[in-house]
Amino acid sequence: MLQALGLALAPGMPALVRAGTAQQWPQALAVPGGVARLSLGPAAERPVVHAGDIPVLVLGDAIEWTAIVGIPLAAPTGEAEVTVQAAPTAPARRVAYRVAAKQYREQRLTVAPRTVDLAPEDLARHERERAHQQHVMATFSTPLPEGLQMRQPVPGRRSSSFGLRRVFNGQARNPHSGMDIAAATGTPVAAPLAGRVIDVGDYFFNGGTVWLDHGGGLLSMYCHLSRMDCQVGDVLRTGDAFCRVGATGRVTGPHLHWGVMLNRTMVDPALFLPA
Repeated sequence: MLQALGLALAPGMPALVRAGTAQQWPQALAVPGGVARLSLGPAAERPVVHAGDIPVLVLGDAIEWTAIVGIPLAAPTGEAEVTVQAAPTAPARRVAYRVAAKQYREQRLTVAPRTVDLAPEDLARHERERAHQQHVMATFSTPLPEGLQMRQPVPGRRSSSFGLRRVFNGQARNPHSGMDIAAATGTPVAAPLAGRVIDVGDYFFNGGTVWLDHGGGLLSMYCHLSRMDCQVGDVLRTGDAFCRVGATGRVTGPHLHWGVMLNRTMVDPALFLPA
C-alpha cells in the first residue's frame, strides 16, 4: 500500500535508523514528543527535507545522510512521512516512518488564578507574545551543528518530566513541552551546546526567557529566569553561563524550564543527554 503511494520503505521499519548504534545523538525514539532518525542514503549534496512545509535538519556526508525529525506531542500514532529532494532539479520523494504510542502521565498544579483565567489585558499580551515567539521558532540557520550531544544546562533534580499532561487549578492545558530542573534562584545556567542568542524577553507565562539557535532548526529555550546575562546576537560556546534560574512567570517555585526544538517542534531534551 505505502509502496504503491511512492513512499520509500524497506522491509521492517525502513528508513528509520534504529537506536543502539554507537553514541548517536539525539537518541532515536519515534513517539509523540520524540525524534526519528531517518536514513536517506548516499547523495553528492545534502538533501533538502521537509516535514509538511517545515525544513528538517539533515546531517552526514555524501556516503550517508540522516534526517533528524522532531515529532510533535500531538502527533497521531501510525505512519508519518517527510519529503526529500536530493538536488534542486530532482523530483521530491517521500520517506515514511512509524510513530509509536506513548502514554504520558498527568500532573495537577495550583498556581495564581490570574495565570489560568486570563484578564483581557493579559490575554492580549499573551497573544502578542505568542506571535513574536512563533517568528523566533521559525529560525533555520547555518552553519549546522557539528554534534548534537548536549550537557544538562544546570545541575539539579529533574523535577517534572517532558510530556506531562498539565492541569492548572483543575483546568486542562497543553502538555509540558520541556524538562524542569530544580535549582535555587540565582543558579547559573550554561549553554548545553554552542549557539547564538536569538531572543531575550520577559513573557507572561514563561517569565524571563532566552532562546538559543544551534543551527538547522535546532533551538533551545530557558524559562522562568531571574536574570538574563546576554543579548540577542551573542555567540556562546558549550558551557558558557548566560542566565540564572528564577521563579518568574507561571510557576510554583524556582526552577529552570529547558526546552529543545527541532523543525518547530518541542521534543524531549533527555534524548540529547547521556543517560
